[in-house]
Amino acid sequence: MSRCSNVGAVTDEEVGPVDAQVPKRAKRKRKPADRPSTIRDVAAKAGVSVATVSRTLAGNYPVSAETRERVMAAVDSLHYVVNVHAKALSGRVAGPIALVLRDITGPSLAHVAAGVEEEAGSRGRLSLVCSTKDDIKREDDLVQLMREQHAAAVVLVGGTVTDDAYHRRMAGYAKALDSAGSRLVLCGRPPLPVGVPATVVDYDNRGGAFQATAHLLTAGHRRVLFLSGAPGFSSAEERRLGYRDALRAHGVPYADELDTNGDYTRVSGYLRTREALSTGVGFTAVFAGSDVVALGALAALREAGLSVPREVSVVGFDDVPFAADLTPALTTVRVPYEELGRTAVRLALDREVGFASDNHVVLSTQLVIRDSVRPAAD
Repeated sequence: MSRCSNVGAVTDEEVGPVDAQVPKRAKRKRKPADRPSTIRDVAAKAGVSVATVSRTLAGNYPVSAETRERVMAAVDSLHYVVNVHAKALSGRVAGPIALVLRDITGPSLAHVAAGVEEEAGSRGRLSLVCSTKDDIKREDDLVQLMREQHAAAVVLVGGTVTDDAYHRRMAGYAKALDSAGSRLVLCGRPPLPVGVPATVVDYDNRGGAFQATAHLLTAGHRRVLFLSGAPGFSSAEERRLGYRDALRAHGVPYADELDTNGDYTRVSGYLRTREALSTGVGFTAVFAGSDVVALGALAALREAGLSVPREVSVVGFDDVPFAADLTPALTTVRVPYEELGRTAVRLALDREVGFASDNHVVLSTQLVIRDSVRPAAD
């Protein structure tokens, strides 16, 4: 099929070679702005070889101060931008750190992002933050994009449902990134099967939930309403195990009506607490699966005319910044979210330069005692 219309077409034989028809002066008048500057342009302007420009920009070969000054002046005047893909192929690119999470507005995940950015910046790396909005296809596309951009690491953050489909998807991500010289880091997620090239940075959900529940039980509370997360989610299931561990350790029977599932949102905490009150489920304490859930529980208790902690004690989980400013100040479990982000970057980049590093790190949690818990009334 012809690439253009035959109407008014002129053949090469009629006009002769194209180069012959273009005056040499016209060729010389082509402006540098018509195309991106190249390394050859920089070399010509600086009066050095292409190899000298390459060595100067790479910083891996000694050049004189005067030569470096000329090269950098040429780079600035020509607005030359290094070809990232060419650098990646040569193995000299400092790839970015990509942080992929469901929602960038959550207070706890925002602190993970802060840790990633701080550690990446201290090592001269760019950090990129992407959200998936719980869309698996978008997550697939983001991981592939970061692979193509030669990211040093892709950090996936937040609890998830760890079924067979999840493990297959993560194994696929890990192997694809590894083949491109990158690294998959799971942050706040359980480990993958042995042999999958991924790094895991987790925190002690189960131990933290045990501490929170045990604190209430030690204060004499025997009916503790547990506002858990969504069923099947790794973080929620670990916190549920910690809650049950504490009940067993204190000889308190498990009561199914006190164990509730829902989202880690204020609305969910409010509705579940209000429902427990309205249906007559007796309790003297609340263990909320997150501080945001605890906010909703406090609102429902206040609406019902119940005083915290005089009549009902409340414990949260996360220790987000506002927890200490509530009335009363919230007793909660502190999660080292910023340290999670910093550790994720450190392990990925240490591995990149050949340092030995762990594939699975679990950070500890800490119970922070404030004013929202009081011994249970007789």
